[in-house]
This record gives sequence, C-alpha cells and structure tokens, in this order.
Amino acid sequence: MSPTNSSIQLEIVSVQENLFSGKTAFVVVPGVDGELGIYPKHSPLLTQIKPGTLKFRAVESDKDSYFFVAGGFLEVQPDVVTVLADVAIRGEDLDEERAEGARKQAEEVLLNKKGDKISIASAQAELSYALAELSTIRKINNRG
Repeated sequence: MSPTNSSIQLEIVSVQENLFSGKTAFVVVPGVDGELGIYPKHSPLLTQIKPGTLKFRAVESDKDSYFFVAGGFLEVQPDVVTVLADVAIRGEDLDEERAEGARKQAEEVLLNKKGDKISIASAQAELSYALAELSTIRKINNRG
C-alpha cells in the first residue's frame, strides 16, 4: 500500500507555535463527546477538543507520540487532520510536579470553598485541566 493510502497528514498548532506536521498511521484526540480515533480516509468532521491526551504514531516510527491538549478545535478531512489547540504541550515537556501542585491548590480552594463563585469556577476548571494533564503523564509513563 502506498504511504498516501496508509497515512494521514497531521498538523498540530497551538496559539504559540506549530508543534507537529507529518504523516501518521492514526490519531486519537479527546473530543467533547468522547475520544476520537482517526485513520486515513476518515469522514470529514469538525468538533471541539476537551483537555486530555492526543496520541498518534508517525509513519516512520514504531512508537506512539503524546501531547497534552486543552481547548480548541479538531478538523478532519480524508487526508488531513488539523488540531487547532488553545494549549498543546509535547509529552516530554509536561511537568508532573507543577500539575500535581495545581491539582492540590484547586482541590484546596474547592474543599474550603474559599472565594466567590468566579474563584470557585476557576478552581474547578483548573482542577479539570490538572487532572487531564496528569492523566496524559501517566499514559506516557505506562507505555512500555
């Protein structure tokens, strides 16, 4: 099978930079309605991204690659997947200590109900973000 038929172009772009551009065998993205597995020749799709793990395998690699993504959109065409993320961090750049600290701080605000409704809503969002980031780190560390 030719590379065109067995691969799909992936573009990962954040507000700050273009993070990845290349041919992949598959892409898994955390959509708002659940995890989406995308293979070459997938039907067109446009959806929002929720905080979580983006996983793919580059054609020239035998290992999966991971990113943490939060917010943004996923556009799928039969031969191209574009991830326009508010936040996208390469797996190897994630900081477990920072994410764990953010989780603890958000939980403390929520447990003590410190602050106004906006502060509590902000703490809930930060907790969700930190938990998703920690989940990505765990997936990377368990990949054998």
